Amino acid sequence: MTELARVFLKLGTIGFGGPAAHIAMLEAEIVTRRQWISQAQFLDLIGLTNLIPGPSSTELAIYIGYLRAGWWGLIVAGVCFIVPAMAIVWGMAIVYERINDLPQAIAMFAGIKPVVVVLTIQAMWKLRISAIKNLPTGIAGVVTIALIGVFDVNTLIVLLVAGFGVMVWQNWRNWGGGLSVVWLPKLDLPILAIVPAIASQPSWVDVFTIFLKIGATIYGGGYVLLAFLQSELVERTQWLTSTQLLDAIAIGQVTPGPLFTTATFIGYLLAGHAGALAATIGIFLPSFIFVVIVTFWAPKLRQSVWFRSWLDGVNAGAWGAIAVVAYRLGVVTLVDWLSISIAAIGALLIWRWRVDPLWPILVGATIGLLGQLARSHH
Repeated sequence: MTELARVFLKLGTIGFGGPAAHIAMLEAEIVTRRQWISQAQFLDLIGLTNLIPGPSSTELAIYIGYLRAGWWGLIVAGVCFIVPAMAIVWGMAIVYERINDLPQAIAMFAGIKPVVVVLTIQAMWKLRISAIKNLPTGIAGVVTIALIGVFDVNTLIVLLVAGFGVMVWQNWRNWGGGLSVVWLPKLDLPILAIVPAIASQPSWVDVFTIFLKIGATIYGGGYVLLAFLQSELVERTQWLTSTQLLDAIAIGQVTPGPLFTTATFIGYLLAGHAGALAATIGIFLPSFIFVVIVTFWAPKLRQSVWFRSWLDGVNAGAWGAIAVVAYRLGVVTLVDWLSISIAAIGALLIWRWRVDPLWPILVGATIGLLGQLARSHH
């Protein structure tokens, strides 16, 4: 157990670069170096964790902990993977609140935001191949963009509808035999009832409730999280501004560990220290529960064509939601020659030279700061 804790604390502390980088690090540490599981088992776990809501690399860590040391291993691996990032983001949230009014800090964050827009567009571009597989998923993606972008329908409802639509389209001929195994969508539906009353100042209970709902229903990783947060916290409750959301996502990008620790930062802004803890527990708790469920249900899930079709629809909907967010953030962020230039440099670094997102974000912050210093000298 001590070894398990040490390994996952290390991975949580050095895990820069998002889910793909985390998976590569887990593979190097767990499969190649320690040989706790085989390559085939590892690939199988990646497939399984993609079937359930939540952050897939964190769920992979949780699942490996379970295979290595049973139920306690599941808790230890997950907590140790999350805690370093949570602590760093929590510290940054405290600093952010103190320095948020400083012109230099505002300029640095203004320089970071165009890079976040570029990263969101890149995520949308990469995901199109796995999300838009055929005509039904293509239609689901377009309908999602229309429903969220034009009619402002709740993101979660749209994703569930997209999943259901593609599932029925692809399986209507087999309607008689397959419904018994379409169980996970029904699990999500009670979560829709969790809509806290919109208070002017949210309590830690409100924060916990919203992040529990997001953690229990989110498919498609960190950039879909952006779509959910925009929908829930910027548009519905108006507890955050678009600027604060972009700052939160930027801090999630430059810190190690899961991008979902963005929740810690937002929780602190909304309800102080209690809010930071409530948001973190709320967004990650469903991941532990889903991994427990999937250890029992995995064989049946893999065989269910209904479930796989539903997941195809949800993924297509998630792609559409990211497209809407990319457009909306682009409109409010790329407003002058400096922001457009930073976005162009970020795009070159990320797309042409494929550097880690950390570096374009630091470049953006530096350009923003230099621009502020130049203005102050004039």
